[in-house]
Amino acid sequence: MNDFWIACGYHLLDHNASGGLVVTDEFLKAYFARPELMPPDDACEVERRLHRELLTDPRRIVAAAEVAAITDGDARENWQFVLAFRDLLLRQPTLEAAYLALVRSGSIDLPPLFLNQLVHVILRSALDGCQDPFVLRAAELFFRTQRVVTHEHLLLLVDEEFIGGPSPVPVLSLISMLGAATGAEVDVLGEANADSYWRRSDQFDLALDLTGRTRGPAALAQAMRRWMSHLLGVDVAIEPLTALRDEKLTWYVGLDAEATRIGDRLWHGGTLDDRTMARVLALFRVTFADAGLVVDAVGREPVYLILAMTPDQLVRMKPQNLLTGLPIKYLEAAT
Repeated sequence: MNDFWIACGYHLLDHNASGGLVVTDEFLKAYFARPELMPPDDACEVERRLHRELLTDPRRIVAAAEVAAITDGDARENWQFVLAFRDLLLRQPTLEAAYLALVRSGSIDLPPLFLNQLVHVILRSALDGCQDPFVLRAAELFFRTQRVVTHEHLLLLVDEEFIGGPSPVPVLSLISMLGAATGAEVDVLGEANADSYWRRSDQFDLALDLTGRTRGPAALAQAMRRWMSHLLGVDVAIEPLTALRDEKLTWYVGLDAEATRIGDRLWHGGTLDDRTMARVLALFRVTFADAGLVVDAVGREPVYLILAMTPDQLVRMKPQNLLTGLPIKYLEAAT
């Protein structure tokens, strides 16, 4: 069976009887060994000792006064964040429970980097056994910012960090008509190169075609279904749509901040101009296998999901919205 996302640390974790991810010393040590936490030559003795001892005992209790005694301000802040993240993981029985506790708290005070890394490894578990590169590439939206590249009727998502720059135009080697000469060369995931995903899954160098009626929207729907099943234990069907026509918007979930603003406007009876409509990238309809899970106000009405891009053509998906924004009577971690 093909493996993927090796760098996320999934193989450093244990599993409990329900399949939940259990933190290990090896997983924690990988954080303390990150370049950002390696003391430079001129680091103070407090920072050096802290780093050395945590590499030996990554669960060691660290007093706030010890971190406050670190001389360098940037290093002190880095240690505050990574220790807060470590303590969150150690307070909960699984990484899934830690993530749910964080997103349900209403106050996420960790840098997005930590949240994205947690999503990355949990999603790796949720998708374990998946052998469809299109689903795996679509799932990268959960934890990687994407840049939208359009050409004629094509809607392509390219990893923002991979292509870099404030407004890059990548060379899409399978779509030479773009004619761009700047940025990195990016292949578009297709049937001809799908098998290459397994050896390059940690490179994030394949573009995803999210054009309507292609494999992209269906693959993203499948990734979302697996995410919700893994974390909430609910069985849903998610259907990609090409447009919202006469459907009653009883309940909707914005999959990103821009989509939430668009949904709010529609919810309050507003209209969308052409420029705003063009920022809507994908629409989905959710139905629950067990209608008894849904709050009475929604009943058997479908739930809609909206994905959009920012005015500067970026997609920053918020997968926590799939867990906190659904009209479910009770929400419990499946693990």
